[in-house]
Amino acid sequence: MNATATVLNSQQLLIHWQGHRNLTRRVIEAFPEKDLFEFSIGGMRPFSKLVLEMIAIGGPALKSIVDGTINEFDEKAFQPTTKAEILAKWDEQTEIINEYFSQISEERFQETFNLFGEYKFPIYENVLYFVDNEIHHRGQGYVYLRALGIEPPFFWERF
Repeated sequence: MNATATVLNSQQLLIHWQGHRNLTRRVIEAFPEKDLFEFSIGGMRPFSKLVLEMIAIGGPALKSIVDGTINEFDEKAFQPTTKAEILAKWDEQTEIINEYFSQISEERFQETFNLFGEYKFPIYENVLYFVDNEIHHRGQGYVYLRALGIEPPFFWERF
């Protein structure tokens, strides 16, 4: 593989990811408070738990990459009881993602990093996983919203 071939630069990748985060935020906003924390289908976790997983990945992972530290994954570090708390934390993590992402040089995206001490892949693959994981869980949120009779945001409106 030619590591010098570029389809996206890091700034374009960040913009793409933040577009997904903007859309996921609107999905969180669409949930009624009670259903955000309690509604589930087929034994899946409530959407609040899925969001907590996303919150525990992005910012903490990028901080680990920049600092060169290997920290365990901890989705229980933040235990909100309201939608407002989740949205505030989401916004806080968005700024943390922006801060740390900008500290990763284009060259470093090719380096292997052992994320959370479990996922040893090039940094760019870890970032793509963050986006994939978010899209997957947001899709679950769409199913929940539709089951609740709520029209979710259009998936292509990311900004």
